[in-house]
Amino acid sequence: MDFLLSQLHLLLLKLHEFQATPWKIIGFAGVALFASRWFVQMYYTRKHKRVVMPMAFWWLSITGSAVLVLYFIFGKNDSVGLVSNLFPALVALYNLTVHRRAGKLAQSGS
Repeated sequence: MDFLLSQLHLLLLKLHEFQATPWKIIGFAGVALFASRWFVQMYYTRKHKRVVMPMAFWWLSITGSAVLVLYFIFGKNDSVGLVSNLFPALVALYNLTVHRRAGKLAQSGS
């Protein structure tokens, strides 16, 4: 019990020291965008009563990753965060490219 209380006390001290810098706000916005893609995916899956990955999911992935990449380059200077957010952006770009090509093929009647 003492351990939990001491950890809670440390957490409260850290929260008290928190400063909302412009780059932290940008970082939190990136996290919110990146996380919101799952709510969009869940909404479409529920609406269609099957698993659906809507285009908005991929756009939110790219946008959230891009904002987080900016944060990790300029706000935090953290190479681990940078690399960890580049990969999802590349996967999302790949999926958007495949979707666009499939749409073009469907329009041409092939």
